[in-house]
Amino acid sequence: MQQIKFGTSGWRGIISDDFTFENVKIVVQAIADFIKQEESKNKRSLDSNLSVVIGYDTRFLSKEFAQKAAMVLAANNIRVCLSGRDVPTPVIAYYICRKKMQGGINFTASHNPAEYNGIKFSRFSGGPALPEETKIIEKKCVILKKKGIKIKEMPLKEGLEKKLIKYADLQKIYMRRINQLVDLKMIGKRRPKIIVDLMYGTGRNYLDNILEEAGCRVRRVHDWTDAYFGGHSPEPSFKNMSEAASLIKKEKASLVLGLDGDADRFGIIDADGSFISPNQVLALLLAHLLKTRKWKGVVARSVATSAFVDAIAKKYGIPVRETPVGFKYIGDIMTKEEMIIGGEESGGLTIKGHIPEKDGILACLLIAEMVAYEGKSIKAILKGLYKKFGLFLTDRINFRLTTDKMKRLKKRLKENPPSKIGDLKVSKLITIDGFKFLLQDGSWVMIRFSGTEPVVRYYIETNSEIKMKKLAKAGKSLVTK
Repeated sequence: MQQIKFGTSGWRGIISDDFTFENVKIVVQAIADFIKQEESKNKRSLDSNLSVVIGYDTRFLSKEFAQKAAMVLAANNIRVCLSGRDVPTPVIAYYICRKKMQGGINFTASHNPAEYNGIKFSRFSGGPALPEETKIIEKKCVILKKKGIKIKEMPLKEGLEKKLIKYADLQKIYMRRINQLVDLKMIGKRRPKIIVDLMYGTGRNYLDNILEEAGCRVRRVHDWTDAYFGGHSPEPSFKNMSEAASLIKKEKASLVLGLDGDADRFGIIDADGSFISPNQVLALLLAHLLKTRKWKGVVARSVATSAFVDAIAKKYGIPVRETPVGFKYIGDIMTKEEMIIGGEESGGLTIKGHIPEKDGILACLLIAEMVAYEGKSIKAILKGLYKKFGLFLTDRINFRLTTDKMKRLKKRLKENPPSKIGDLKVSKLITIDGFKFLLQDGSWVMIRFSGTEPVVRYYIETNSEIKMKKLAKAGKSLVTK
């Protein structure tokens, strides 16, 4: 067995290779041991009161993995609320908070290809477990495997009879919360036509139904389950949303809203077919929330995310918290400080009063609210923000390198980081997650090493297309030499 490792968003593996029923039982037992240990240490709950929610996505065997997890937890005398259907990650997170549970286990590999599955473990806050917590779980997995301990499980029928396992409807309380957070009357006021790309995932009957009930005319795309996700990753990128985008003119739609496989990431396409990047969405929604809610607090973003939000925050005297990549760090800030909005360039976002976990459904609805409120296209709203705060252009380039080349590059950047990128001097180096070079003119570039594949990610932000091309060329030279 390969060592079980939790990455930026849980443990993932290839189904029937390392993601097997035996390994799932080991991980769930390790989580059970961790929960008992933590609750006992912090004197929060008696063993008889421990409860966990379990959910799953539309992937091959996800439902069966979830049932197996429930059987292991029940054998540990931990009460289980098992979702009655495939369910979005943010819905599980909100259920944990609302019901004051000890945590949640979700079987999903999110936006990854169909051959993958995974476990997302959420804590009592509703947010993803932090590295110091998942390291304990990883160590417990090693011990369980080495000792060859047989993992106990209670038959599903027995668990249901003893009321240690119960099926739960997670949707209703989440829908009520969304009604409190979003101005649905504003969205439906003019009965806009909105195309919703559900990516064969868990967002079905959530985003589409909410919009329809608000009064929108909804055109659903990929609103059925397919464990192969139509032959591509369930990631709401411009490429993967091309079919939905092609319908804009024909349907005379004002927006395309997309979700990934577990509905925690979003994809936005404007009325003219332009893809609106998550970096732009974060800035747009910060400006919108400040205008409509007048909230106070901080803004949180990952180190790889655009400084567009920083420019807006600075204008309003709002502090910005920069975190490593991974939404768990943004969620951690939310549990400690009043946070207006938090997000990252990969398509995750949450707001004040909600969960310390990314919510693609909420992000899509807030964009629809903003468009209705402004009475303009997204590009027109963006144009106004650029005029006020300056132009922010971003890009990310992936380089596939051998393991040896990656090691040499990392050593070189640590020991002898460049003082110039292209013809621009480096004014500051940030190393909280990779190597981020702030440049003299306000541009920045960043080199980050993937923890799961032989890929180096090169991020760029600047204020002109000419500079973008120059910095892309400089990055290729720096990474591949």
